[in-house]
Amino acid sequence: MRILADVHISPNTVQHLTRTGHDAIRVDAVMPNTATDREIVGWAAQNDRVVLTQDLDFSDIIALSGDTQPSLVTSRLSDSRVENVNRVLESVLPQLEDCIETGIIATVGDGNVRVRQLPIR
Repeated sequence: MRILADVHISPNTVQHLTRTGHDAIRVDAVMPNTATDREIVGWAAQNDRVVLTQDLDFSDIIALSGDTQPSLVTSRLSDSRVENVNRVLESVLPQLEDCIETGIIATVGDGNVRVRQLPIR
């Protein structure tokens, strides 16, 4: 999976995702730290990457766009320690892989994953 991790995602998590076979990069590796959420969404769409974040603003931007890309995975875990986030993402991302290609907004919570197909009407 090709992932663009928002600056709220730990560099250690990005490294873990890369070690587990994903093509993961952080926003600050390809854009200025001052990039807006809309700019991040645009870059992800142009570069065929899933946005990974803890920031709820991305859901609105993507949902209101009417587009099917980029897909979004938002972490809403109560335990945001890197080890926990890494463990949960390692378990959840393979389950989402097929539907990410068609466009989704997925919210990963404690013990659940909520998925909405894009575009949202």
